[in-house]
Amino acid sequence: MMEIISQNSGVLSILIPVYNEGRTLAQVLDRVLSVHLIGNLEKELIVINDGSTDDTAMVIRDYIETHPADKILAVTHATNQGKGAAIHSGIAKAGGDYIIIQDADMEYDPAEFNLLLKPALDGFADVVYGSRFSGGKPHRILFYWHTVGNRMITMFCNMLTNLNLTDIETCYKLFRADILKSLSLQEKRFGFEPEVTAKMSRVAGIRIYEVGISYYGRTYNEGKKVGWKDGFRAIYCILRYGLFK
Repeated sequence: MMEIISQNSGVLSILIPVYNEGRTLAQVLDRVLSVHLIGNLEKELIVINDGSTDDTAMVIRDYIETHPADKILAVTHATNQGKGAAIHSGIAKAGGDYIIIQDADMEYDPAEFNLLLKPALDGFADVVYGSRFSGGKPHRILFYWHTVGNRMITMFCNMLTNLNLTDIETCYKLFRADILKSLSLQEKRFGFEPEVTAKMSRVAGIRIYEVGISYYGRTYNEGKKVGWKDGFRAIYCILRYGLFK
């Protein structure tokens, strides 16, 4: 397997949607840049400032100026449009062979990019999800009802897509770029997750894998943004894009 990986080369586009994450963004970017990717892949960072009202814009500008050797592209939304809309803008700009999504907080560990890349570079997977609910990686204990809700949303999505994923709401999703770019995506907020899962599941011959990842969750006081309304939107999107195709 390692011989297969060592012969690969190309670019991983890392989409980083940002909304009022000026406090953690530079640290996240440091961690992303420090990762040595398997398969001789290079990194392309696309930071999408989704109408932030804090110092995010300044952090992005200063970071790019102090890292001229790194490939970092900044995209700006004049107003907040939602995480899905930010990801749409990142997909349009991405020039890599693979695309992965990285939140601008500290909940996910960029060192685990390689866990998702391996089945793709080994030639087994077109899409790889990083599950917070499988494997033996560490995860912070938080929000019982959020966990129940996530599992119910995942189960409901699986029923309508005939998949057996354990975590559709995970941030870490790795796609072959040509497949992701071929999807007509509409959801501008957190409905992105069920929409992309449902539409991706109908791609002919798609090979979907899942790997266990770590999760260092935040409380609402620490900046967590997903709420119960997003759960209802997810259910609506599963019906819209899974049942009513």
